[in-house]
Amino acid sequence: MKKLFALLTMVALLSFAPVNLTHAQADGDQPQVEQASNDSTATDTTKVADVPDQSLDAEDAELLKKQETFHQVLKRYFIEGDAGFMSTVLFSLIFGLALVIERVIYLNLATTNSKKLLVNLEEALKNGGVEAAKDICRNTRGPVASIFYQGLMKYEEGLDSVEKSIVAYGSVQMGRLEKGLSWISLFIALAPMLGFMGTVIGMIQAFDMIQAAGDISPTIVAGGIKVALLTTVFGLVVAIILQIFYNYLIAKVDSLVNDMEDSSISLIDILAANKK
Repeated sequence: MKKLFALLTMVALLSFAPVNLTHAQADGDQPQVEQASNDSTATDTTKVADVPDQSLDAEDAELLKKQETFHQVLKRYFIEGDAGFMSTVLFSLIFGLALVIERVIYLNLATTNSKKLLVNLEEALKNGGVEAAKDICRNTRGPVASIFYQGLMKYEEGLDSVEKSIVAYGSVQMGRLEKGLSWISLFIALAPMLGFMGTVIGMIQAFDMIQAAGDISPTIVAGGIKVALLTTVFGLVVAIILQIFYNYLIAKVDSLVNDMEDSSISLIDILAANKK
């Protein structure tokens, strides 16, 4: 009986063991499946998160372009237009502006109140003679006073000598006033020429890229033409800036020359009246 009961117990255990093992495996696999599912979901989420949003990048780039300052825009175009040719155009602007600043300072210092100077000279000639008039000219700044001084140096030789001295020294002073203007005009002509040369070379490079690609791509053509035309734009801008200052300097020189001529005629009249 005990053997029969033991046999039945063994049969029962053997019968239920596979079932329990199956349930145990099922119960153990379920978390793994869920974990795998969670891992898959997390991976997908990570992949989705890692994928860049191209639309957002484009919007950000557009916003950055809108927020660029004028200096940043110039810097970006300078780099895009090939720094080699852009540097030559920039040097033309720097050297041209340096000459312009020097001429503006010189011509402004050369400006003299000629009417007041003539009045002082007339009073000095009446009260202190020629030497007093020379002292006034020595202490007065500008080409007009220098011309007057050279004329007074020849006062004892007669009015003809005074007039010849004034004309001769007036030419010297005119040359000093016009000094450096030819270099400014050189940079005015040089800047757009350098820009055009950069444009031609840029177009050649664009056609080389088209030939290497074997196809006319709008991106390649547009990029090459953009780089080529930037040098021309910068060259024209430099020429316009220097041309404005050049015209101002020419007008200033003409004004000073006219003032010298008028004042010289007035000085001759004063000296002629003083001779009498």
